[in-house]
Amino acid sequence: MEHVIWVDGRLHGPDDRVLTAVDHGVTVGDGVFETCAVYGGRAFALTRHLARLERSARGLGLPPLPVETIRAAVDETLAAAGPDAGRLRITVTGGPGPMGSHRAAPDAQRPTVVVVAGPAARAETSRAVRVPWVRNERSAVAGLKTTSYAENVVALARAYAAGADEAILANTRGHLCEGTGSNVFVEVGGELLTPALATGCLAGITRELLLEWGAGAGLPVREAAVDELPWTVLDEVAAGRAHLTLSGSIRNVSPVVRLDDVDVAAGPLSLEAQRLFQARVADDVDP
Repeated sequence: MEHVIWVDGRLHGPDDRVLTAVDHGVTVGDGVFETCAVYGGRAFALTRHLARLERSARGLGLPPLPVETIRAAVDETLAAAGPDAGRLRITVTGGPGPMGSHRAAPDAQRPTVVVVAGPAARAETSRAVRVPWVRNERSAVAGLKTTSYAENVVALARAYAAGADEAILANTRGHLCEGTGSNVFVEVGGELLTPALATGCLAGITRELLLEWGAGAGLPVREAAVDELPWTVLDEVAAGRAHLTLSGSIRNVSPVVRLDDVDVAAGPLSLEAQRLFQARVADDVDP
């Protein structure tokens, strides 16, 4: 299917020119976004995604978001996209502004809202590589889902060049942090642990739901203490003494079966978490 694009009140085709060249999202990456899975023509966990979009916008200093307008745009876009849509992206930028990092004056700011629906490919398992770059947990935008994704582009290109589909990063203090577009869970010591938000990782919606649903189902899954998952825990995964799983809006819960150049096994708790998540997704599209 072709992408269906909604911008500021109108639907567009994939080749339409819809943004000004001086949009601050284009010139300096001044924007926030969310990506939702789409099931049966509906965006999964849309309420949670919109709440995080608002948090990111506040953290970036953008004006309050027109949430009801965005919801209506989502409905219109998905209706036009039809049953083949598998992914929805909502982007809000600082709108037209100067070519430098400073924004237009507050009374002149006109944020741009973009909603795009398109196809999505899902795989049951993932292949990951460790990369040498780090997340800065003390960054001004740590924990915000911004459109400034150049670091992720570089890291993910390294992963694809190595035959993988995700890159895993540490933070500046040597803690396991996250992937370029996923959260990580490590199955070790009879538990499924995910790095603390204080490591600088994104508060992923799939991560959040797995922690909630897993606890309710008796699955031993929890957020680790800050120092509980050092970067070196991935050595344990490579040696077969621990297991790695990724979570994200499109990949859902996806056990890692290859780390760097080593085949690794999916752990039993990881597989149980995957089954649990897939079953709950089928029951409730907006948990």
